[in-house]
Amino acid sequence: MSFSIVVDGVSFAWSDGTPVLDGLDAAFPAGRTGLIGANGSGKSTLLRIIAGELVPRTGSVSVGGEVGYLPQNLSLKATRTVSDLLGISAARSALHAIEAGDVAEEHFAAVGDDWDVEERARAELDRLGLDHVGLDRTVATLSGGETVMVALAAQFLKRPDVLLLDEPTNNLDLDARRRLYAAVAAWPGVMVVVSHDRALLELVDQIADLREGSVRRYGGNLSDYEEMLAAEQEAAERDVRVAEADVKRQQRELVEARTKLDRRQRYGKKMYANKREPKIIMQERKRQAQVSAGKHRNMHTEKLEEARDRLTGAEQAVRDDAEIRIELPGTAVPAGRVVLELPLPRPTRDTDREDGRVLEELVVRGPERIALLGPNGSGKTTLLRRIAEHGANVPVRYLAQRLDLLDDSLSVLDNVHALAPSAPVHEVRARLARFLFRGDRVSRPVGTLSGGERFRATLAALLSAEPPPQLLLLDEPTNNLDMPSVRQLAQALAAYRGALIVASHDLPFLEMLGLTRWLRQDRDEGLTES
Repeated sequence: MSFSIVVDGVSFAWSDGTPVLDGLDAAFPAGRTGLIGANGSGKSTLLRIIAGELVPRTGSVSVGGEVGYLPQNLSLKATRTVSDLLGISAARSALHAIEAGDVAEEHFAAVGDDWDVEERARAELDRLGLDHVGLDRTVATLSGGETVMVALAAQFLKRPDVLLLDEPTNNLDLDARRRLYAAVAAWPGVMVVVSHDRALLELVDQIADLREGSVRRYGGNLSDYEEMLAAEQEAAERDVRVAEADVKRQQRELVEARTKLDRRQRYGKKMYANKREPKIIMQERKRQAQVSAGKHRNMHTEKLEEARDRLTGAEQAVRDDAEIRIELPGTAVPAGRVVLELPLPRPTRDTDREDGRVLEELVVRGPERIALLGPNGSGKTTLLRRIAEHGANVPVRYLAQRLDLLDDSLSVLDNVHALAPSAPVHEVRARLARFLFRGDRVSRPVGTLSGGERFRATLAALLSAEPPPQLLLLDEPTNNLDMPSVRQLAQALAAYRGALIVASHDLPFLEMLGLTRWLRQDRDEGLTES
């Protein structure tokens, strides 16, 4: 099999010495590959190394052709335009100058053979559902989902030989996701996509699982991978049971062997005491018995150690996806208590809604669990910010999409302690352990964390804050989370006893939360309860 990307012995560590990859070997063939793995395993770092954004400490990467890369977090200036993001501003300016009568040679050089650049760009935007987005619009006027889709359009427009996508469905509404799925399915080149989106991972040709510093490839899509993994885990658990039984058997045989040896030694001492045979013969028999006993004991001890080693190996083959465990009695809200009263602006367009009632005021009572749906750019994030700024009748905390609550230069421990200054350090450490930050991991700078780790740290900080939040606002919380982390988040929120408002396009995740209300925000039609 020929490979389009070859990673040979790559090691990488952050500037503070935190290791991420150590001697990694991997190869990606033609077609679409879904790169999965636990948060913090190094998926995003590996993509950045392949894209040439990071230089490995050791090892090398070879790529067959031009590389296109869509990062997980887009850091864009608000004044940049859609044309800038698409990389066509220079060609457009030159084209407009020529059309205005300026025949300077540099304009023709800038255009080259790309005389239909605007038409192709417009067609790519339209294909991704961005027909309402003009080429001269600025980033500041785009929603998070629209920005991601424009960046995707830029990659599809360039048509690189190898395309790397890091969590491309982040911030995308359901319609945008469907358009992305269609574009991915039609992609003719090599693609490596990091994602937790199940529907997207069903479109790939192979799965590459980055786990414990190595990559294993499985043919087929996510469902095929999960079926093969389930069979592997079943076999691994069966091996553990066999190894456990073997350890018990070896322990029993060792005890039995020691019992027999003790009997022989007692018999030998008794014979020696009665002196029924010559002394020299008795001493020789004693020496032989000691040698035989030592060999017998060592043999059974070695068998037991071998059995224990087999058990350890079998146990290591069984995956253990740790769970977040939290207890938050301070967040509880009594049923019926009015948590929030927020007047809402009148819709800009009067329409008769058959699917729900348009709200004039958002009232939240007791420990309600509310889903906030709506297309990209409809104002979900704006509504959550209004709630946070308006204030509520209880302590409120807002988890934004960009996860910018924490200070990148400070450790996880220092960040959480800053929001809970009266808590003893050992108590903060205990809280972080429940969010899977244990030992030295609490001392890592936040700037070195993966997207999922950063989310867990931010959630730990919010839920540990003083006073404890009794209204929690989450904006696209499953962005950057792998599938085990999504389950962990759902488990954490299951323990939360306050009021909850979650804006998300991740319907499987929302269905795990035990929601009590569903609200929909539309651009012109206001907030609707269904």
